Amino acid sequence: MELWWILLVLGSAFAVCRLLLMLIPPVVPSIDVDASDMLDDGNQTEEGAYIYVPRKVKLAQADKIQCYEPATMRYLGYCPVLTPNEVKQHVKQARTAQKEWAKSTFKQRRQFLRILLKYIIEHQELICEISSRDTGKTMVDASLGEIMTTCEKITWLLAEGEKWLKPEYRSSGRSMLHKISRVEFYPLGMIGAIVSWNYPFHNLFNPMLAAVFSGNSIVIKVSEHASWSGCFYLRIIQAALVAVGAPENLVHVITGFAETGEALVSSVDKVIFVGSPGIGKMIMRNASETLIPVTLELGGKDAFIVCEDVDVPHVAQIAVRASLQSSGQNCAGAERFYVHKNVYSDFVAQIVKIIKSVRVGPPLKGRYDVGAICMEEHPDRLQNLVNDALEKGAQIVCRGNFENTGDVVAQFFPPTVLINVDHSMKLMQEEAFGPIIPIMKFSTDEEAVRLANDSNYGLGCAVFSQNQRRAREIASKLHCGVAAINDFASNYMCQSLPFGGVKHSGFGRFAGVEGLRACCLVKSVVEDRWWPYIKTKIPNPLQYPIADNSFEFQESLVEALYGLNVWHRLRGLINVFKILTEQKQPDTPRRSPRAQ
Repeated sequence: MELWWILLVLGSAFAVCRLLLMLIPPVVPSIDVDASDMLDDGNQTEEGAYIYVPRKVKLAQADKIQCYEPATMRYLGYCPVLTPNEVKQHVKQARTAQKEWAKSTFKQRRQFLRILLKYIIEHQELICEISSRDTGKTMVDASLGEIMTTCEKITWLLAEGEKWLKPEYRSSGRSMLHKISRVEFYPLGMIGAIVSWNYPFHNLFNPMLAAVFSGNSIVIKVSEHASWSGCFYLRIIQAALVAVGAPENLVHVITGFAETGEALVSSVDKVIFVGSPGIGKMIMRNASETLIPVTLELGGKDAFIVCEDVDVPHVAQIAVRASLQSSGQNCAGAERFYVHKNVYSDFVAQIVKIIKSVRVGPPLKGRYDVGAICMEEHPDRLQNLVNDALEKGAQIVCRGNFENTGDVVAQFFPPTVLINVDHSMKLMQEEAFGPIIPIMKFSTDEEAVRLANDSNYGLGCAVFSQNQRRAREIASKLHCGVAAINDFASNYMCQSLPFGGVKHSGFGRFAGVEGLRACCLVKSVVEDRWWPYIKTKIPNPLQYPIADNSFEFQESLVEALYGLNVWHRLRGLINVFKILTEQKQPDTPRRSPRAQ
């Protein structure tokens, strides 16, 4: 009994010490990032305050990227269009930095993450305001999509990242019982990422965090529609790198158009791309020249399925958020709504009620729910999708109103609810990326599954039912990479989960264990378990020159190891020992054990 008491006391003391250590916060230095040129304080120079007038020139021919606020068309500045040779210089610097960073410890890498996390938490308003000015989204949507997701990813990496990059031991199988088998993870080297404009902060940090934590360097080409904010966010990363003694050239942000992106793809060890299927195909073709791995996230046409037993007002609120989040600038936005016929009318009525209360306007000039559309030409495309649906029989039941948009009304698109839609309409087949809610009836679960799977895309889905088993069964039949049961987009807040799709939504995964290890060279290693006492020895019948009974021996060995039952395996084992121990009779032909 005394021994048990001693063990109990020691265990309790250990637990108390661990608890006390958890209560002691780590020492995390602060970083200073100059943001004076990014703030809208009303004191900008004349050059930085004029209204931007789009140039009548193709983007590929421009020599600089003109940056402006989509919500006000105020000029922000410009970013350079890097040439292929300039891109290669950035890649060269990043490769040199990676060789040094590959030797870093996980302790140093965790400190880098903590410094970033501290800065993000202390400067949430600044980060969201810059994102809002560059893309037109509201501050709340910037916080949800930029701040929370990034903080969650950093927190997950701090808690679990090292564990998933340590060697992982595997079973050695029956024939290699005397061996130790494991998988080791090494940095790939220099990773290239080409990211979209919808979440400029998170889309930049997401691949960077995984790449740097796994020991790589990274060069990120930000979208030409969100270059202004991307160049500032790089300052945060570089300041954190300096604070932990890491090479400043470990992370690069480059700006430009298609030619810049092509030069990056041809120079790196892996490509991560977030964008459209058309550009994704071009990325694959270019990557095939150097046979580098590719991760593609190419958007979606996510289905939102509502069964007849749901709390309609509750689900309607989620549906509107799923469609309107970030002015339709969602990374996994619901774009097709399938509602059971028994609650169809009630659901539409609730959606209309919510949309009528939605405020559309410049996000930094008031409390608005929906901001501007980032790309100049995109509102026209959205209207064309709506017009096509109307021509084929759809009906608009509600449309939001603009407030305080002034002369830049063309950059806003009113939240739009349509009924009587079907799959002959482009709106139900093409990715809209806008605040449009097309609602379609279904009668049975089988019909809902058929409609949801009738798409070239396969990124995510959401299924709502009071019967969780029913919702789970419907979701299991949908051909997509991300599924949420009685919720929407909650997957992305679970950073232990991989994110990605199938079909035209791309392949490969980022986030989670799979995304972290996708930044690694995965190496399989086998070594002797009890070396040097037990080592692999080639049996006499298999040594050169091959014996006459070598195949008989091999046949018996296979049966001994993999026979379907113990008697077959025992028979094979006996034959193996028999062949190994008996004297060879060269003049007497041997029969196989199956013939005996």
